[in-house]
Amino acid sequence: MRRITLVFIVLLSVSALPLHAQGAPAPRLPILGILPFTVSGLGVSEAEAEIATRMVTNELSSWGTIAILSGDEAKDAEYLVKGQITRLENRNIVLSAVTSEKASGKNLNSSREEAKELGSISLQAFCTKIAENVPFPNYLLGKWRSVINMVDGPVTCIMEFFSNRTIKVQQFDTWEHNGQFILKYQGIGSGTYTYAGYLRRILNIDSRTVNTDATVGINLKLEDALPKFTTISAGGLRLLFDDLKTSFEVVYGGIPCGSNMSGPSVYPSANVYYTKFTKIQ
Repeated sequence: MRRITLVFIVLLSVSALPLHAQGAPAPRLPILGILPFTVSGLGVSEAEAEIATRMVTNELSSWGTIAILSGDEAKDAEYLVKGQITRLENRNIVLSAVTSEKASGKNLNSSREEAKELGSISLQAFCTKIAENVPFPNYLLGKWRSVINMVDGPVTCIMEFFSNRTIKVQQFDTWEHNGQFILKYQGIGSGTYTYAGYLRRILNIDSRTVNTDATVGINLKLEDALPKFTTISAGGLRLLFDDLKTSFEVVYGGIPCGSNMSGPSVYPSANVYYTKFTKIQ
C-alpha cells in the first residue's frame, strides 16, 4: 500500500511540472554582449554614451528572446555589439552599432538610427536591426495539436518537432466532402522542417499587414492519408506565437489537409488547412 501511494505522489508531481519540463526542454537563448558605447567626434559626452548603452541593454533585455550580458561580462558572450554615438553638423544624434559572432569574428549586421535628441531615437528599430541575424530560439520544439471542427466531426493534427529539424506525425487527419460523400483518413508519418525565428516583425504580404514571429517550411510524408495528401510541402509559413509560447497561428499560408467540393454550407472555403496549434507537451 505504501509503494502505491509513493508512485501516485510522483505521478502527481510530474503532471504539475510546466510543459517544457514534461516534454521538450525550454529553448536555449543566444547570449548577446552589449559592449560600452564609445564617443565618436565632438558634441557628445561619455555620459550620453553610458545612457545609450543602458537604453539598448534595457530594450534588448525586455524582449525575453536573448540573454544579455553587459559591463565586464559582455566580452564573454557568443555575439558582441559594438556601438558608438556621435553628433552630426546638423546637430542630430546618431547611434550606430555592429553585431558580430565572437567565435568567427564575422560581422552579422549593422544598425543606425538618427534623431534630434538621444531620447527620440527609434530604439526598437535600432535594436531589431542589431539582433536581426542572431539565431533566436526555436519555439516550435515539442508536441502540438490542431483541431478543425467540421459539420461531420473534427479533423485533428498532432505533430512533434525535434531540434534536429525532424517531425514525428502522430496523427494527421485528411478530409474530403463531395456532395453526399464524406471521406476522412487518419494518417501518420514523418517529415522535416525549416525554422527562422526573430523578434516580432510587421510585414506587408500580398497587400496586407502581417505580424509574425517566425518563417517555417514543412515537408511531410504520410501513410493512410487521402492520396492527394500523402506528400505535403508547405513553405513560407508565417507563425505568430502567443506570449507564453503555448500556442501559435499560421497567419500566412497553412498546412493543407482537406478539400471541400460541397460549397460554403459545409465549409467556408474549398481547401482546408491546419493553421491554429496548441502545445500539448
